[in-house]
Amino acid sequence: MTRRDDHVLEERLNYRFSDKSLLKRALTHSSLSGGGDDVRDLERLEFLGDRVLGLLTAEALWRRYPDYEEGLLAPRLNALVRKETCAKAATFFGLDDHIRMSSWEEGAGGRKKKAILGDVMEALLGALYVDGGLEAAQGVYEQYWTPNLEALSKFHRDSKTALQEWTQRKKLGTPDYDVLEADGPAHAPAFKVGVKVKGFKPARGEGKSKRAAQMAAAQAFLIREGVWTENE
Repeated sequence: MTRRDDHVLEERLNYRFSDKSLLKRALTHSSLSGGGDDVRDLERLEFLGDRVLGLLTAEALWRRYPDYEEGLLAPRLNALVRKETCAKAATFFGLDDHIRMSSWEEGAGGRKKKAILGDVMEALLGALYVDGGLEAAQGVYEQYWTPNLEALSKFHRDSKTALQEWTQRKKLGTPDYDVLEADGPAHAPAFKVGVKVKGFKPARGEGKSKRAAQMAAAQAFLIREGVWTENE
């Protein structure tokens, strides 16, 4: 059962549904449907909404960063569409107060579970798309994702990506990574990698895999040059 009337949510979204059943369905968790035909839950709308979110985000990034190559856009997109980001958006819009779920799921803290909140947010975007087209979904997207695009896209950004973005902004080309040493037995390898950036002293990193060593080298470079702090 909902805690608030859905018209309150529509006010928050700044959108009125022509087909109210779409909104109801987007807010209905599978724990309430129980697999029955009489209650239709959010899963199909979530499937659609995930793709709508991906399209809106891809376009937003394409326009925001006209000089970025695909390799720099992809990790940003992943951060913006991840379940945790969708859950934050759901909380921003107050969806947790409107989700229809079983009393058991609610008692288990379902209204605060990131997985459920993320699914509901995606389902809502799907419902908006079906009811009012891409423009309707974009209206909600612009309320949360657009003003937070830069901050949200940095979540879980790795050091290699950060270094590549930095060198691209500085027009220094792409960082070069060289394996300096590869030691240890097969079950416990150890790598030492150096990273070179045009005009700068190389930095080194160690790790149990080549990628881990590359990440460590990139991090060492970023910290040394003052791009990152020790707490990044």
